[in-house]
Amino acid sequence: MKKRFTEEQIIGVLREQEAGAKVKEIIRRHGISEQTFYRWKSKFGGMDVSEARRLKSLESENAKLKKLLAEAMLDNAALKDVVSKKW
Repeated sequence: MKKRFTEEQIIGVLREQEAGAKVKEIIRRHGISEQTFYRWKSKFGGMDVSEARRLKSLESENAKLKKLLAEAMLDNAALKDVVSKKW
């Protein structure tokens, strides 16, 4: 899935609201939904750009580790099945 906004742009949008702009104006200007704005606010609220980049890298690393764990668990289950069969 291709994202339309980078972390820098998202934080810029959130900073506009912190500066006093109304949410309805911001979402209309940027072409996003109110739900998207508040989802961004819950995820990126109070962050700097460097913190958002760090969050993104940690999330991708976490996804890779989850995939490796799932593959290891599948291998383990397959080996248990082979060992448990009577010859």
